[in-house]
Amino acid sequence: MTPFDLLLEPLQYEFMGRALLATGIAAAVCALLSCWLVLIGWSLMGDAVSHAVLPGVVLAYIVGAPFALGAIVFGLIAVTAIGAIRSTSRVKEDAAIGIVFTTLFALGLVLISVTPSQTDLTHIIFGNVLGVTTADLLQIAVLAAIAGVAVLVKRRDLTLFAFDPTHARAIGLNPRLLGALLLGLLALTAVVALQVVGVILVVAMLIIPGATAYLLTDRFGRMLVIAPTLAVLCSAVGIYASYWLDAASGGLVVLAQGAAFVLVYLFGPRHGLLGRIRGRRRAEA
Repeated sequence: MTPFDLLLEPLQYEFMGRALLATGIAAAVCALLSCWLVLIGWSLMGDAVSHAVLPGVVLAYIVGAPFALGAIVFGLIAVTAIGAIRSTSRVKEDAAIGIVFTTLFALGLVLISVTPSQTDLTHIIFGNVLGVTTADLLQIAVLAAIAGVAVLVKRRDLTLFAFDPTHARAIGLNPRLLGALLLGLLALTAVVALQVVGVILVVAMLIIPGATAYLLTDRFGRMLVIAPTLAVLCSAVGIYASYWLDAASGGLVVLAQGAAFVLVYLFGPRHGLLGRIRGRRRAEA
């Protein structure tokens, strides 16, 4: 079998085409947002919000409301609860994040277990990209477009907020409002990725691409190109690997992103570990 056959055979199946498209869209928008999460240091917050949206998604399913609405509501509940615990007690932010996201995630698991449904809601936890329907793909595309456009339109304000919130306030921007916008987009993006990799692995898609791009460039504008490009390539590698290995698609997509990070971490031209070690040896010599 030729390499050309390896690429074309999976595309004979409609579900593979939808899976590739859905994963690519989700990977791109998650990667865009990950650039800001990595710069601001909100990796734990991304973890919290991506898990905390689970009960919102389940409740939205129960009442017949859009998944995005339930996710955003519970994302904001999580952020508010974390802020309240941090400001009104001796508990620090990392502990508050752990308390809130695990509690809300557990609530989501309980709601799934007691909700009578003809649909297997466990796909929300583990993802089911090979089962994405045309309607699901349309929803993913619309939500991703909303999140992507909002991020790109407000990219200058969000970038200033990430680098220097004090200066942002001084020129008339509202850092709280920008932070709330970023958290709302985070919840929306989590819904986009839910159907691809599930709640458990969403956080990886929200962090790994930005971290990888951060090791490849010192310019934020380039990060916004490198991160989604790498994420989309890794998503395609993961989906193809899942077809040929008959293994979990979401897990392989994240593994491909993790492998890309390891390669950049070791061999990156400017910030790679081996390059820095060689640089130190040359300096010492």
